[in-house]
Amino acid sequence: MTRKAGPLEQMLAEIRACRICEAHLPLGPRPVLRAAETATVLIAGQAPGTLVHGSGVPWDDASGARLRQWLGLDKANFYDERRIAIVPMGFCYPGRGSSGDKPPRPECRDTWHPKLLPLLPNLQLIVAIGQYAQAYYLGDARKATLTDTVRAWREYAPRVFPLVHPSPRNMGWFKHNPWFEAEVVPALRERVRSVLPAG
Repeated sequence: MTRKAGPLEQMLAEIRACRICEAHLPLGPRPVLRAAETATVLIAGQAPGTLVHGSGVPWDDASGARLRQWLGLDKANFYDERRIAIVPMGFCYPGRGSSGDKPPRPECRDTWHPKLLPLLPNLQLIVAIGQYAQAYYLGDARKATLTDTVRAWREYAPRVFPLVHPSPRNMGWFKHNPWFEAEVVPALRERVRSVLPAG
């Protein structure tokens, strides 16, 4: 007898079949996300880049390698969706803009996030990477700049940790803000360890 899909599985199937903003996507729709009801950590980034669009594997690039180092996780644990949900603000590659990738399509956030997040009842930590995730999860509690928001991480912890994007393009930011590696990363790793269920 075939097991009936649960609400989260049904929702993920709907999202993966989504074509709402197909006309605006230069490479076409390919929603990339991972989630399970048991996940205790949510990784909320911006949107897939071209490499991730090609592989279908979130954070499958140099940025992902740095993010895993920040979190203190190897690939096996990072990609264990029973423990870690990866739900970006936009599920599909949005295309190139004048200075990097375009913002995530707002249709994604407006259509799917309010329906999906209630199906993840065990989340204890939201890693909000970049301004779009921070706008969604922190709202008016954000500071004037992304740097100021990240610097004020203690105001949002332990539930939300706001991070700068781990892209190699941000090397200058990392060098100019040594407090991030000295203060935020160790606290983030400790929080991750404390909320992850045993493997």
